[in-house]
Amino acid sequence: MLGCKLPCGQLRPSASSRRAVSVRCEASGRRTTVHKLLDESGGSLLVPGCYDALSATMLHRAGHKAAFVSGYAVSATLLGEPDLGLLTSPEMARKAGQVCYAVPSLTVFADADTGGGNVLNVQRTIKQLIGAGCKGVFLEDQQWPKRAGHMRNKEVIPMEEFAAKVAAARDAIGDADFFLVARTDARGTSAKYGLEDAITRANLYMDAGADATFVEAPRNDEELAEIGKHTKGLRVCNMLEGGVTPIHTPEELKAMGFNIVVYPLSGLYAATRALANVYGTLASKGTTRDSMDSLAHFNEFSSIISMEEKIQLEENLIRREDKLTVRVRAPVKPAPTS
Repeated sequence: MLGCKLPCGQLRPSASSRRAVSVRCEASGRRTTVHKLLDESGGSLLVPGCYDALSATMLHRAGHKAAFVSGYAVSATLLGEPDLGLLTSPEMARKAGQVCYAVPSLTVFADADTGGGNVLNVQRTIKQLIGAGCKGVFLEDQQWPKRAGHMRNKEVIPMEEFAAKVAAARDAIGDADFFLVARTDARGTSAKYGLEDAITRANLYMDAGADATFVEAPRNDEELAEIGKHTKGLRVCNMLEGGVTPIHTPEELKAMGFNIVVYPLSGLYAATRALANVYGTLASKGTTRDSMDSLAHFNEFSSIISMEEKIQLEENLIRREDKLTVRVRAPVKPAPTS
């Protein structure tokens, strides 16, 4: 198990600021559900993204044990807006809770963006996600309002400030079964120094109490290898179709030193293409009669959402033989008066 690597207290200052920050860390030795899944998967866990209860159900039916509720995807599907900081922490907690309720056996990571504000906001966000049923969180060091990881014009806060957020999150987690991923977007801030800064930040964040670190948006295989070689502990890698990072299999990334591989938007992009196709067909032909093989049909979809099981449960609850009965006395007619 990888957790806090230095004694709690003063962290080493960065060369850029020569400042130190006092953070509170927890001792190593925690074993979460995510750690167990990593063991079961041979140290390489594939985590697809989802954005609502239905996409999580489909993900689980395909055999996946873990899911990432993407802020990019939830912002698009809930608000119809890009991932530019418009989605709020309570909205994400509510959506993540719906996913956890729909598929209780799924290990759910939630995207917490920057945590909702300062260290106190971070603690509130973490507690909301734990209460919603999540088993992990991604917390990032961008300046608010944030941007999606593969977008341009990103800025990050000072690393010591974010280390304090990581420590605050660890303090809020306490003994809960909850896995903390600290993400840095520093690579995208400078072509010359961004990767070096990102690696320095990732190691500081591990010291502050993260369970794993995530250097967002490396540009090529050489940068992936550098991250795998020079960062501490468990590592997360993000595979984004059309993004700046080369697409790899979990086995290939494991060889580079990565343990958790997230495909956050594959489901969203596939659903978007399917919707464009069927609505385009309706616009051009006025019917789906000739495209039935590209759709789920009524019975198939009913099976996916367990319609028959719910109807049967309803009938059993209504007709149960041991249900309580209530006897009501008939009203007594008043005696006639003379």
